Amino acid sequence: MGVMADGRKAFGLVRKAVANRLAVGDVRRRLAAQPPHPSHHFRVAVYFADSAVNMYQIRQWYKPLAELARTWPVVVLARNPNGARAIFDDGSLPVAFVPTVRDLESYLPTQDIRVVLYVNQNTRNFQMFRYGRRWHAFINHGESDKMYMTTNQFKAYDYALIAGDAARARLGRVLWDYDLDARTIPIGRPQADHYSGELPYVPDDRTVVLYAPTWEGDRPSAHYGSIRTHGEALASALLASPTHRLVYRPHPRSGVVDAEYGAAHRRIVDAIAAANSADPRAQHVYDDKPDLGWQLAAADVAIVDISAMVYDRLAADKPLMVTRPTDPAALVDTHGYLSDAEWLDAADAPGIVAETGRVLSDPDAVSRLEEWVEHYFGDTAPGAATRRFHDAIGVLMARWDRWHTAAAGDDDAEEPDEAELDDE
Repeated sequence: MGVMADGRKAFGLVRKAVANRLAVGDVRRRLAAQPPHPSHHFRVAVYFADSAVNMYQIRQWYKPLAELARTWPVVVLARNPNGARAIFDDGSLPVAFVPTVRDLESYLPTQDIRVVLYVNQNTRNFQMFRYGRRWHAFINHGESDKMYMTTNQFKAYDYALIAGDAARARLGRVLWDYDLDARTIPIGRPQADHYSGELPYVPDDRTVVLYAPTWEGDRPSAHYGSIRTHGEALASALLASPTHRLVYRPHPRSGVVDAEYGAAHRRIVDAIAAANSADPRAQHVYDDKPDLGWQLAAADVAIVDISAMVYDRLAADKPLMVTRPTDPAALVDTHGYLSDAEWLDAADAPGIVAETGRVLSDPDAVSRLEEWVEHYFGDTAPGAATRRFHDAIGVLMARWDRWHTAAAGDDDAEEPDEAELDDE
């Protein structure tokens, strides 16, 4: 068994290496067919070192960044060939393909990048931190009360652009010796100003329920995914109801760690197809498209796991329920919204029709949601978060000008020399 497992692993590594090599060639050919980037044009860079599987982390920022680029031109520094190819395919932002540190070293002097934004905590972010004389700011890919949101890695960035008071309180509780006043800037959720996508069904009098579970997680403390524990039962109940419509939007990584989790996901997809075949008027939806927005705005009730989707829905100011993890090792921060959430236990999932009815008829729901929305995101009026995002970048640009002027005559402050390059 060990020899066979080793053989499969070796074959997988070889196949991955070949696929990456092909992707590198494809991206370089596409770059060669385009005009070169204008010299010293880009002021803001988005550093993205991930493959295509994590594209959801940067895609949600496309529209806010495209609007920002009207004032400060934006380029994506893509390190992974498959990620770079996906960004090329999306065509939303200019891309610089810099797979090696040497490539990165060659590209940076051709531009005027003053602010570098990071949407995740990829370990290769550390390779970009070596370049000074520019601000490194973490913008994340969503707001949540997951343990990810209080990692000590926040200290690696010059600044963190956070959603609001809840994020500030969360960081203050967990991080030692972290200057919140100096290193965090609240901006709300600019993505909410750019909801996208069109309804894939014709609206009627059915109650629309969005079920948006996260993936299974790669360690017990992050076992928030509910597809195996809640999902099949609640999907079955909603699909059997003549008065409900299910919109199923699973995390794109569902099943990458646990094959049984992936199998449960596929059974839900098959059940949706069967229900629509039996009654085309039901118009149940399996949503695996990149656009996020219509789902949050259109659903009467949302059922989500502990993830950024809780807070994406919260920003929409509409009823939601949160699945309670069945693994006791899963870390749950109950200081914030989760202390007041409508929880859905696995045992109650088969009764989801009654549960959604109860939540929709709760007279206190509206006032409680408004208070939590303010706590997490501040002003959610249309355009307010976008203005705060632009203002935050403006503050960093002004600080760059001040430091650049002060350091202009400092000949000792040099970039790392070529002998120090780590080209892995």
